[in-house]
Amino acid sequence: MVEKRFSKLFQKGSLFRLAQKYQPVGNGEPEGERDEERALTAIEQEKEVTALPPKEACKCHKEDLAKSLHVDLQTGLSEFSVLQRRITHGWNEFIVDNTEPIWKKYLDQFKNPLILLLLASALVSVITKEYEDAEYRSEKSLEELNKLVPPECNCIREGKLQHLLARDLVPGDIVCLSIGDRVPADIRLIEITDLLVDESSFTGEAEPCSKTDDPLLEAGDLTTLSNVVFMGTLVRYGKGKGIVIGTGENSQFGEVFKLMQAEETPKTPLQKSMDKLGKQLTLFSFCIIGLIMLIGWLQGKHLLSMFTIGVSLAVAAIPEGLPIVVTVTLVLGVLRMAKKRVIVKKLPIVETLGCCNVICSDKTGTLTANEMTVTQLVTSDGFQAEVSGVGYSGKGSVCLLPSKEVVKEFSNVSVGKLVEAGCVANNAIIRKNTVMGQPTEGALIALAMKMELSDIKDIYIRKKEIPFSSEQKWMAVKCMLKNQYLLWLQVQNLAD
Repeated sequence: MVEKRFSKLFQKGSLFRLAQKYQPVGNGEPEGERDEERALTAIEQEKEVTALPPKEACKCHKEDLAKSLHVDLQTGLSEFSVLQRRITHGWNEFIVDNTEPIWKKYLDQFKNPLILLLLASALVSVITKEYEDAEYRSEKSLEELNKLVPPECNCIREGKLQHLLARDLVPGDIVCLSIGDRVPADIRLIEITDLLVDESSFTGEAEPCSKTDDPLLEAGDLTTLSNVVFMGTLVRYGKGKGIVIGTGENSQFGEVFKLMQAEETPKTPLQKSMDKLGKQLTLFSFCIIGLIMLIGWLQGKHLLSMFTIGVSLAVAAIPEGLPIVVTVTLVLGVLRMAKKRVIVKKLPIVETLGCCNVICSDKTGTLTANEMTVTQLVTSDGFQAEVSGVGYSGKGSVCLLPSKEVVKEFSNVSVGKLVEAGCVANNAIIRKNTVMGQPTEGALIALAMKMELSDIKDIYIRKKEIPFSSEQKWMAVKCMLKNQYLLWLQVQNLAD
């Protein structure tokens, strides 16, 4: 909190100096007053800038959008505007609530009525302890969501293209996107060149979405906004430029982040049953203690002695082993699920999950890895080959059918030429087992890697390209061998 206050003071001080920097210097008192008025007017104007919801931004023409956000499409924002907007909108990042300390998680384990009753009895007899840290580990695992937010981006400010931290972005910034970039904020596109964006982390759709910079007449579902890209999505192909309309928790990804941080969850059937049993046993125990003390008082016996006897009977009536047995059973379930890479935030959730008959889940990225792989090859002259290995690692082999002969490079000319065409007429790049470009083209590069032909693209000089489109379903490149004048036409076709 102290750090945030110092940050605010620093920003305001910098803002005052920048406001003076961008105003003309006067020689008299009246001119100085006018300078101050202009600075205050500029500050008030910046305060009026608000983040735009995607459904509103998609309808605006880029000129109208720039006017409403007070930004020049060519030069971008000034440092003065950036500082003022950062004070209003904050940093382009998510505020993670302070995690609960271990001691609080320790005490939370004793909210069970049975445990509370046993602890009350323990004040008379013994002191018990219990420790559990599964919730702490699962909470740390959920912080991995932050990794979808890119650390850096390319932004135009004061007429210059700058490489900035993504957290520095504010509404109205002009951001440039290129292949392989992860979108740093919600952005309304104003210029695009064959832009395809992988929105599987946001919508679950495996195929990259084609984007446009034209305004939309109707704003439908978020997944249909073709002129808006969302924070956390990935540029697979092409390039583009756009205006930031939402940052941090004001972005659509921020809404998901806030839902992930929600702590209040309804109680499971097991918790409800345990609470009901605990309340019944507590009431029963207090009735016994009260009855014994009343009888002892009527008989003239010592009250402390009667109280001790009543507490002993109450403890005897409580199944003190029940909470431990339930906890151990649930922990065993958590351990079994952990081996399958399932995060369980609360132990009682295991019991509820065990009652499920049907689970509706998103396929892409959950049940599948959103990776495409070539599995079979068929050439025009009748050769067939089977491809092993999955993903973009390049591990696997290509075997002719039915002989099972392994094909490397051009040991089979027909298969080699087919793979060569798919590799040369290709704009994807594979780095560290991750594809930069379209998944289909990435699968062809991985196929070339399995045949040791991935470097064949380097021997050609591309002279012309006809890009792929959904209507024609093919792309073609005209290329030339280095140090030669012979032109080659390589075509990549995607059959229906």
